[in-house]
Amino acid sequence: MDALSIVEDEVRELVRRRGLDPAKQPAAMKSLIDDVLRDYDERALLGAVPALGAIELARQTIYDNVAGFGALQQLLDDPSIEEIWINSPQQIFCARGGQSELTHIRLNSEEVASLVERMLKSSGRRLDLSQPFVDCQLPDGSRLHVVIPDITHEHWAVNIRKFIARASKLEDLVDLGSLTPAAASYLGWAISAGLNIIVTGPTQAGKTTMLNALSAAIGSRERVITIEEIFELNLKLRDVVAMQTRMANLEGTGEITMRRLVKEALRMRPDRIIIGEVREAESLDMLIALNSGVSGLCTLHANSARDAIVKISTLPLLAGPNITSDFTIKTVAACIDLVVHCIRDASGHRFVNEILAVRNRVEAGAIETSTLFDRQQGELLPAAGADWAHAKFDLAGFNVAEHMGRAS
Repeated sequence: MDALSIVEDEVRELVRRRGLDPAKQPAAMKSLIDDVLRDYDERALLGAVPALGAIELARQTIYDNVAGFGALQQLLDDPSIEEIWINSPQQIFCARGGQSELTHIRLNSEEVASLVERMLKSSGRRLDLSQPFVDCQLPDGSRLHVVIPDITHEHWAVNIRKFIARASKLEDLVDLGSLTPAAASYLGWAISAGLNIIVTGPTQAGKTTMLNALSAAIGSRERVITIEEIFELNLKLRDVVAMQTRMANLEGTGEITMRRLVKEALRMRPDRIIIGEVREAESLDMLIALNSGVSGLCTLHANSARDAIVKISTLPLLAGPNITSDFTIKTVAACIDLVVHCIRDASGHRFVNEILAVRNRVEAGAIETSTLFDRQQGELLPAAGADWAHAKFDLAGFNVAEHMGRAS
């Protein structure tokens, strides 16, 4: 056994004896590791045990192994890394600046399984043959997703998506080059006036970041209910209740779905409902909620703003055979006001590519839309002939056309 393993075993034994919780008592853990290292170094000088080598490296490695997530901890601690994924114990990747790279880290199958078990420990969620998928939040706010064989061919597939909050409000997105000042101002007015907004785009396009930035423009007197599969939103609001779904237990009962949470949210006196991501039949409940006078925000995976309109009109059909496309199309036209489409380019830069207005009019089964902002020579600018009028702006007392005339 090498020196590092000896010290780590001694630390683990002392943790057990003293009843320490490594995840919740970092200061005590670091003090304990320092004591063990000091004692070991004295024994090594006498030749009783093998020399340890670089003390600082040993201290960090032992802390990561006992209190953190082992070899992955260095990636989790790196603020430039956005996502980590394991295809096999010998293939561990990360994404930095929107670009993927193969890391130097190599594990074995037992180490991967042990790391996942430790990650799941604080979440209350389980992973076994009857439930081969799991989605949960790590203590630092990162999102963990795991799939195990025989759903995967041979190895455990692990994804850790870190939430790196580079922007917390619309002005931050302007500074990052994701929005222009005119578009940020318009979106701020839209939130203040209570427009219902869908944020769309592909995976890793910055939809959650945009949702957080939009939420920062919500008035301080509004009561906001958020609904997510896994907590990812980080709203800095005075009156907010966050809810997430729950998996079924071992007996197959106790599951709490997105649909249930949307219905429960309506009983909580919301001024605004925010749904982290709409994927399935909960879209119907969201539309019904928005049609009852509650303002709302959500994200949706789509390739374009217009594709998002088609998708949000189709998803409610999953709720049951008694739901018709005629009903969903008319409801979407009546409820949804704006679509903000985000993309990520080849260099990894994330930005808003288009802002689309949804009009309360249906012709031949198609919802009328109009482009408010689009990319012109690489810049998000007001579209030619954009119609800024909206009844909610009038009720809120915003003369958006006048403001946009000055902005452009």
